[in-house]
Amino acid sequence: MLCYGEGLLTSLTVLLATVLALSRSPALGCLLTAGLYLALHLCSLEPAPPRAAKQVLRPRGAAARIAHRGGAHDAPENTLAAIRQAAENGAAGVELDVEFTADGIPILMHDDTVERTTDGSGRLRDLTFDEIRKLDPSAKHRLWSKFQGEKVPTLKEAVVEALQHNLIIYFDVKGHANQAVDALKQLYLEFPRLYNSSVVCSFMPDVVYKMRRADRNVVTALTHRPWHLSHFGDGTPYFSSFWKHYLYMMMDVILDWSLHSFLWRLCGVSAFLVQKNFISQEYVRHWSSKGIHVVAWTVNTFTEKSYYETILECNYITDSLVEDCDPHY
Repeated sequence: MLCYGEGLLTSLTVLLATVLALSRSPALGCLLTAGLYLALHLCSLEPAPPRAAKQVLRPRGAAARIAHRGGAHDAPENTLAAIRQAAENGAAGVELDVEFTADGIPILMHDDTVERTTDGSGRLRDLTFDEIRKLDPSAKHRLWSKFQGEKVPTLKEAVVEALQHNLIIYFDVKGHANQAVDALKQLYLEFPRLYNSSVVCSFMPDVVYKMRRADRNVVTALTHRPWHLSHFGDGTPYFSSFWKHYLYMMMDVILDWSLHSFLWRLCGVSAFLVQKNFISQEYVRHWSSKGIHVVAWTVNTFTEKSYYETILECNYITDSLVEDCDPHY
């Protein structure tokens, strides 16, 4: 991960030096730098109130265990059964993926296709809710026989189930920024408890920014994995084309710098959800000094969990609450 330096001041200093070197005009350099600073200041959003953020991100006053997709190793991911199983296994919360069907119904689904987790095939944008409801989300799970009869739940059904079990909800928005913000805004109106028991997070800064603009009381977080534009979670490159691969790697560098320099401030986030391999004590201390919580993912061994709970003292997202397992990408 790139060094996060001294934040916005470092970024603006680099910009000023670059403009001076290219234009040799102190006036232009100062004007552009001051203009950018003013624009960021005017457009930046305040984070959710610290008390509310702490209640959501430190629900029991200590590092919280969050079940990834409801605990994808212990039960079929993104199902009501997974939420119930996570509560039974002692999770403080669940991370749930928000997607949409072809007819605009918000559901729980990680991928934009249904092949990996169900007995069906096709893209979500081509399937209606009635068609997806007929699929079996436990069909590909290792414990499928224990969870027969499960259905792909609506987002509202998942919220009701999680609230019944007093679980914190991490809404992981996969895309469709405007659609997702509208759906979540309606849920917060219908279930005011969510303000003190949920966080909206996304890899996409526009989702987080629009959510904060729509409702300033919602706790939000940016999700990040270095090189996620150019590589899969297991490190395999997305693209076989040499030029496309390195173009996206360059975009990854710019995104990493932007997130750690100014996007976190622009979006008004309360937390960073970061892939575990890029978190250190220094990283946690740095963001803690700015009032930002760090949440690690995906932490799947007891040794790692102990490290995050006792040494780093930060929340972590895990695929299993009961045993060591491989990561679910």
